[in-house]
Amino acid sequence: MKPLLELNHVSYAYHSKNGETAALSDLSFQVFPGEFIAVIGPSGCGKSTLLSLISGLLLPESGTILYTQRHAKEFSGHRRTRLARTDRRQNELLLSDQTNRNSIGYMLQKDHLFEWRTIYRNILLGLEIQHRLDENARARVDKMLKDYGLEPFRDARPSELSGGMRQRAALIRTLAPDPELLLLDEPFSALDYQTRLAVCDDVAAILRRERKTALLVTHDLSEAISMADRILVLTKRPARIRTILTIRFIREEPDGNPSGRSPLEQENPDQTPSGTPPFEGKASDKSPSRLTPFERRGEPEFQEYFHYLWKELNADEQNLQ
Repeated sequence: MKPLLELNHVSYAYHSKNGETAALSDLSFQVFPGEFIAVIGPSGCGKSTLLSLISGLLLPESGTILYTQRHAKEFSGHRRTRLARTDRRQNELLLSDQTNRNSIGYMLQKDHLFEWRTIYRNILLGLEIQHRLDENARARVDKMLKDYGLEPFRDARPSELSGGMRQRAALIRTLAPDPELLLLDEPFSALDYQTRLAVCDDVAAILRRERKTALLVTHDLSEAISMADRILVLTKRPARIRTILTIRFIREEPDGNPSGRSPLEQENPDQTPSGTPPFEGKASDKSPSRLTPFERRGEPEFQEYFHYLWKELNADEQNLQ
């Protein structure tokens, strides 16, 4: 199976009159079709910067970002300096060549629904901007409103909906253009704990039903374990990949766990990607055996994963003691 997204030795730094701040350093990983990846790391390590690079909002200083085997660019420090001198039109052309923006959906921390538009018209906004609001697109939106319980509120204003319903509307808006890849930047952080649990289940069910590939940035270890097929653990800034952990629950295995493998199976981030997804036969599994995020939280493996990731995130501090 070919990866949908591949990053090879990607680095990025912010520049100001006071100097350079390195954000990401030599990141390499792959995302396969149907996979749900969670990215965790210390605060300020560059997780949101990573999503901005993948979406094309920022350009890497070095390395390659390959999307769907079609859109690739290689950058170096010299190339970035030259880009800074190009005009806006040239930059827009380069970004368009780097990624197919219509194939990537980006969901932010806040729902950013406009109060002067109804829920239905908020959901249509992306399609309107992309000039893709045709009969088929409207039919797709109407179906999602019915499938995901927002049909009775299509003419309501955002202030009339609960926080969880607003996030569901924001997700439908992100899905309306039918992107191949979803980037989720802490989309549940503004919700209270009880609502977060419910919305996590909703989002996971919607993404599985829509057969979407997703990359989630989160500070919440429980959220990452309960939703992801693999978890990328980043170091403190400038962020490198400390480890990549494949998440497996015995109840999700077709035959239990016949191999007897430990659930704490990690990849070596320094190895060259083999092109074979470690989750093959599992992450894309849409069968009823797939546990919901809430159900995963009650499994015995959950605590094992949590303690392991907690130690990984605090490894730098422990080494200083």
